[in-house]
Amino acid sequence: MTSPSVTPIHSRDNAFVKDLRRLAQDSTAYRKQGRVWLEGDHLCRAALERHKRPAVAVFAESFWPLAQVEWAQAAPKIIVLSDALFAEISGLESPARMGFLLDLAPPAALRPDAATVVLDRVQDAGNVGSILRSASAFGFRQVVAVKGSAALWSPKVLRAGMGAHFALDLIEGVEHAELQALQVPLLVTSSHAGDWLHRAALPWPCAWVMGHEGQGVSPVLEERSALLIRIAQPGGEESLNVAAAAAICLHASGAAR
Repeated sequence: MTSPSVTPIHSRDNAFVKDLRRLAQDSTAYRKQGRVWLEGDHLCRAALERHKRPAVAVFAESFWPLAQVEWAQAAPKIIVLSDALFAEISGLESPARMGFLLDLAPPAALRPDAATVVLDRVQDAGNVGSILRSASAFGFRQVVAVKGSAALWSPKVLRAGMGAHFALDLIEGVEHAELQALQVPLLVTSSHAGDWLHRAALPWPCAWVMGHEGQGVSPVLEERSALLIRIAQPGGEESLNVAAAAAICLHASGAAR
């Protein structure tokens, strides 16, 4: 196997460093660069386990001597940043001292018959990442984000997803009208109306629609729904967090297959 090239960088004005800083700190920079920044060994391992080979591996200078044992062949190109530079770029309170730059594949085409999760303007990055994890765990391989949802490949969503991204087909920036291409039944969550989840006959495959944290699912998608579903809450809370609701609903679908 050919040894990768290793380039040390100490200048914050270096062009590579500037691009990396944008990827780490700007939630939508990946759309322009066509790459994502995976910081920390957990995300890096998750990518490799799904056969995603990074274009570049980046290490903090103090970590590089140790990293060579396990990570020297991880990418065809290796960048070693001074510890100060890595800390400046990092989006974590405690910098992980390593990360990958991964080239994004072209967006997947929407599959009309696939088990799907639709994010209808879900805006919190933590919620989106958590929903992606639930989708992957319970057998939903397609996630479609309506315009207004959090950027799916942003650093915060990537961290919250903890590697689920690499098991999913992700489609973002979709208009409500484009969802008419889905041929599976739409299941829409509601806090106040519809069939009780624990009593409903859930179709498979289907498309669960998870709505905006404050406004819920848009009326246009409610009107198109095959089932309106609510979750029993005997404790009396008005509604559940959208990520919690998604985990419950997707698990119910997965268990009913």
